[in-house]
Amino acid sequence: MIQPSEPAAGATSTLDLDLIRKYAIPGPRYTSYPPATQFTSDHASQRLEEAIAEDNQSDDRPISLYFHLPFCETRCWFCGCNTVITARHEASGEYLVDLEKEIEMTAARMNRRRPVTQIHFGGGTPTFLQPDELRQLGAMIRKHFTLAPDCEYGVEVDPRRLTLDHVKALREIGANRSSLGVQDTNGKVQLAIHRWQPHELNQKVVGWMREEGLQSINVDLIYGLPLQTNEGFETTIEDVLGLKPDRFSVFSYAHVPWIKPAQKIFDDRGNLPGPEDKLAMFATAHRRLTAAGYYDIGLDHFARPDDELSVSQRAGTLQRNFQGYSTRADASLYAFGMSSISSTANTYRQNHKTLPAWRDAIARGELPTERGLRLSDEDLRRRTIIMRLMCDRRLDFARISGLIGVDFAATYAAEIASLTDLERDGILRRSSTSIEITPVGVPLLRVVAMRFDATFVNAPRRHAQTV
Repeated sequence: MIQPSEPAAGATSTLDLDLIRKYAIPGPRYTSYPPATQFTSDHASQRLEEAIAEDNQSDDRPISLYFHLPFCETRCWFCGCNTVITARHEASGEYLVDLEKEIEMTAARMNRRRPVTQIHFGGGTPTFLQPDELRQLGAMIRKHFTLAPDCEYGVEVDPRRLTLDHVKALREIGANRSSLGVQDTNGKVQLAIHRWQPHELNQKVVGWMREEGLQSINVDLIYGLPLQTNEGFETTIEDVLGLKPDRFSVFSYAHVPWIKPAQKIFDDRGNLPGPEDKLAMFATAHRRLTAAGYYDIGLDHFARPDDELSVSQRAGTLQRNFQGYSTRADASLYAFGMSSISSTANTYRQNHKTLPAWRDAIARGELPTERGLRLSDEDLRRRTIIMRLMCDRRLDFARISGLIGVDFAATYAAEIASLTDLERDGILRRSSTSIEITPVGVPLLRVVAMRFDATFVNAPRRHAQTV
C-alpha cells in the first residue's frame, strides 16, 4: 500500500508531449474490466439473475446506487451520453413511475441491511426533474435502502436547467456533492456545440450551492471541441478557477459519429481542432490546474490536496467504477434506469439502452437487463491488477500477489516483459519487486494498463483516444 507519508503522485506529474504523441492510441477507460465492449446478451450462460442473491451474503459490505435520469431539453452536439431529448416535462414523472417499479423489484432481491455509502444521479440532465420530483426520488431511495450517515450523495447538474428550488430539494434529500457541466466558457464555442451557457450563470449556480451547504463541487470541462483554441481554453480554465471548485474533470472530446450521429455536424463544418491543438490544450489544463494547487489524480481528474480523492490516492485506497475515480472501496453497485450498469463482486449487468425496451421489461415484471458478463477467475485477477495500476500508479509485486492469490511476477512474466519499450521511454520504472509509473507516464496510465488487458483489440471504432 502507498503510505500516506509518501509524496502524492499528483503533485509530481509532468507532461512530455512527444511521448503522448507516440503512445496515445484508442483504448478503454477501465471503469470496468473487462470493458463493456465484452458484455454479452447471453443471459443464461452468464447466470446474471443469480448475481444479486450471490451478493447478499454479507450484512456489512457497502452498496453504491446509481440512477440514470436520461432527459434533456436540447441536444448538445458533442454529447456521448445515453439521452432522451424532449421538452415535454411530463416525461420525467412517467419515468419515475417505472423507476420505482425497478427499484422495488431489485430491492426485494437484495439484502437491504447493507449500508448505502454512495449515491449518484447521472444523465442526461438529472435536474430536468422538477424539484418535487427530486424529492419524490429521494423518498423512494430512503424507503427501500439504508443510507450510511456519511453517504456520499452526488448529482450531475446542468446550470442552464437549475433553479434555487432545485438546489434546496437536492439538499433536502441528502445530496452533498454536485458536478457542473461547463465544458467551455467561450460564447463562440458554446454556439458551435449547441450549448449556450454564459459564465455568469455558472457563477450564480455555484453561489446557490455554497449557500445551501453542498460540501463538494466538481466542474466538467472538455477540450477538442469545435472552434476551441489553446488560448481560448486557457481563458476558460481561468474563468472556472474563479469558482474555486473542489475537483475538476477535464475530458478529451471523443469524436465517435458512428456511435453518436449528432456529432457528424462537426465533420460537415470542419472546425474541430487537430491533434496537436488538442495536445496543447491538454498541456495547458494540466499546467494551470497543478500550478493552482490541484493534484492530478489520473486520466482527467484533478482535486484539491485535502479532497477525499487526493487523500485516498495517497493512502492507496482509491478505486474506479463507472463514474470514474471513487473513494468508496469495495461497494457493490446497483444501477437503475435505462442503460445503467450494475456490478457485484464477479458480474456486470447493463439495462436496456432504449427507453421503450427498458420500460417494456419492467411492465413484464422483469429486471430490465439487456446484457452483462460473469467474470472468470482470470478476469478477476486482471481486474485487480489494472485497478491498482490505475489508482496507485504502481504495482508492488508482493502486495499484488497477495491480492490476486498467485505469484504475480511468475504468472504475468510475459506482460511484464512487454513493458520494455515503455520503460525505455521513461513511462515507467521496473525492478525485481515493483513497477512504478513515472511522473511523465501518468497521462499514459491507460496505455500501461492495456499491456495487462487480455481482451484488448486495437480497434479505433471501439474506443476513444487515451489522451
